[in-house]
Amino acid sequence: MDKIMDKIIVKDLEVYAFHGVLAEEKKLGQKFVVSLEAALDLYKAAENDSLEATVNYAGLCEDAEEFLQNNTFDLIEAAAHHLAIYILAKHTLLEKIRIYIKKPSAPIRKTFRYVAVEVERSWTKAYIGLGSNMGDKRKNIEDAISILGSENSTKVTAVSEMYVTKPLGYIQQEDFVNGAVEIRTLLPPYQLLDFLHSIETQLKRERTIHWGPRTIDLDILFYGDLLISDEKLVVPHLRMHERLFVIKPMCDIAPYITHPLLGKRMLELKAELEKTQALL
Repeated sequence: MDKIMDKIIVKDLEVYAFHGVLAEEKKLGQKFVVSLEAALDLYKAAENDSLEATVNYAGLCEDAEEFLQNNTFDLIEAAAHHLAIYILAKHTLLEKIRIYIKKPSAPIRKTFRYVAVEVERSWTKAYIGLGSNMGDKRKNIEDAISILGSENSTKVTAVSEMYVTKPLGYIQQEDFVNGAVEIRTLLPPYQLLDFLHSIETQLKRERTIHWGPRTIDLDILFYGDLLISDEKLVVPHLRMHERLFVIKPMCDIAPYITHPLLGKRMLELKAELEKTQALL
């Protein structure tokens, strides 16, 4: 069940901007009507009557107006999506936002009040496993973490200790350095996977030998409470519960979260694995 959140609501903010597929729309502009519904925990703000513990609704209005006037999109779908990402990234107290954009003067030769698009975007907590056994291994991992946290759509919120571990499968290779990070992300799971692959590419990973040496390896271990199983992505990670080099870093940052399929906390899995496995 989703956590019940308080909300800040802005209804029907009028913004004159330049969005549309037609050249005339981008040249002449038109009125857009924007509504925002931002979810966050307002208990501290209400209890202490403190503006610092909430998000100023006047600021939300200014942000929406400035963003929509300073950017141009063909589709209001794109305008709503990017506005949602912008506001969530700027106001870290927000957990979720719903944005509703009306276009009263859309170029349609019919009688209508308006066309509109509604999008909802939210932060999701995820856990990423990291490994490297080529070059400067620790720097590879540090660089991956830096890139991971450099985008507006993803923030690194916790980093485990790093552990030297023996290779699995193809053993004619150097030892690994392994760790894990906790992130908050606005990316859906498959887009997050693509982002991780792009980081691997930036850090010159080559996929030549299965379980072979690599400059960096990034795996989605958990993505919220989702269960995913297809050819492209399996979440929770298929073999994480069998690998002490994954579970031990997870215990550094999230020891009490429960594996949804096994019904066991990370600490319990670690205790089981330590009976049969050892890190270097």
